[in-house]
Amino acid sequence: MPTDTVDFVVVGSGIAGLTFVNQTARHFDTLILTKKDRAESNTNYAQGGIAGVVSDDDTLEEHAGDTIRAGAGLCHEDAVRTLVAEGPERIRDLIALGARFSTERDASGVEHLALGREGGHSRNRIVHAVDRTGWECERALLAAVRDLPRLRIVEHCLVIDLALAEVDGRRTCVGVFALDANTGDLHLFLARAVVLASGGCGRIYLHTTNPDIATGDGVAMAWRAGAAVANMEFIQFHPTTLYHPHGRSFLISEAVRGEGGILRTADGETFMHRYHPMGDLAPRDVVARAIHAERLRRGEPCVYLDITHLGDDFIRHRFPTIHARCMELGLDIAADPIPVVPAAHYMCGGVQTDLEGRTTLPGLFAAGEVACTGVHGANRLASNSLLEAMVFGHRAALAAMEDASASGLPEGMPPVEPGDVSVRGSGLDAGEEAPPPAVMGAARKHLQAVMNDYVGIVRNDRLLITADSQIRRFQKETRDLLRASRRDADIYELRNMADVARLVVRSALSRTESRGLHYNTDHPDPDPEQAHDTVLQRGT
Repeated sequence: MPTDTVDFVVVGSGIAGLTFVNQTARHFDTLILTKKDRAESNTNYAQGGIAGVVSDDDTLEEHAGDTIRAGAGLCHEDAVRTLVAEGPERIRDLIALGARFSTERDASGVEHLALGREGGHSRNRIVHAVDRTGWECERALLAAVRDLPRLRIVEHCLVIDLALAEVDGRRTCVGVFALDANTGDLHLFLARAVVLASGGCGRIYLHTTNPDIATGDGVAMAWRAGAAVANMEFIQFHPTTLYHPHGRSFLISEAVRGEGGILRTADGETFMHRYHPMGDLAPRDVVARAIHAERLRRGEPCVYLDITHLGDDFIRHRFPTIHARCMELGLDIAADPIPVVPAAHYMCGGVQTDLEGRTTLPGLFAAGEVACTGVHGANRLASNSLLEAMVFGHRAALAAMEDASASGLPEGMPPVEPGDVSVRGSGLDAGEEAPPPAVMGAARKHLQAVMNDYVGIVRNDRLLITADSQIRRFQKETRDLLRASRRDADIYELRNMADVARLVVRSALSRTESRGLHYNTDHPDPDPEQAHDTVLQRGT
């Protein structure tokens, strides 16, 4: 098997990974492996913005307070305070790199950042680039790293497992095994440290705002290798995605409500005032459950988000992407309310890390949506995700460079093996025959339907137990497929989806209360004794 050695391997090319390499590739040989094009990431689809204290009428204390309140008692205060304190500097870094954010002029004609507001925020603090902020962040960062002399980006390369070895008596991550999706060739990349920046897992659900690449690869690989994962029961459903037969869960940004959008039922009735004092600006978990309840109560397939009162000119200027997409589908959002439903959106849990991005597995770092830093607790505050990716991607880079300066790969590398013990004995090169694509597609949709039907916005013990039983069968079947074929990317993705889905279900079963994004009708109230993280590790 071909083997290369670099200082750092970064899995993923979103905002967390690019923030990391923008530091390390100036001093160390850094390799980005991304399974699609370099610009394809969850970052690229983020519409809303980046939360940060960048105005004089806002304070770090208020941003921290809003974050902690949204997190429903599970936020790690040290992580939250790190986020809000270092966030403004990371936003300034992006601007210095050329990110073009929306601006406006005050009464005296001075231009400044235009700050929006989203659900759960007590102040206008959302820095945005109209309604395609993630795309703009990705563009600026890719341009900034393009000419770094010690950076290499390999596209269409799926990392299939972490590479492990005994180093100084400890199980250590020393690289990754990867599959060239175009040729089917397997490679081993050895490194001083591996950084997971692989995004989320929205594709384990049938209806999601996430792109097709969001199959939970990083969490699955880390768990198989023995790293701790935490809080996987807290899957955030974005309350407002377009309900349309050809809309494919197109996201209607929370900023739409922040600018005055009103949720209504089909007959025009408002309802959010009955569910939360902040009404239409309530946190996402509250809004998603409220929409779910109204749909059930009225027997209607969707609710409606009304911004017609904001005027055509404002809507076209503030939400050009949303307006254009809806117009393509024959919906003029300046004249008619937008039909919306919740869809799986963001993974609040992930691979457990400290404040420097270190996981519980030596040699492995994680940053961005794949990581559980403690910032989000049981429910992410809107627009804290891009901020978290930048803050902790930057901190991980500093820590990894410090570690690398003090040590390197050991002389005479000990035997290296993949993190997935269940297929290790068959050998990475075993098998050649892949199942037909139709079979793989049907298996994926079946798994997604199980998660959609049994592990959704509202759960109960019976549904979760049923899901657990079905997903265990999926796990066995995907491992059987891997023993038959080791060169098909779809099988690896399906394995990751099954592993992550099972982690979500196991975490949900272990939390016998309702808190934040996890609502179980058999245990409808929060339990003070369970105000702690749900931590899972292989073998426990």
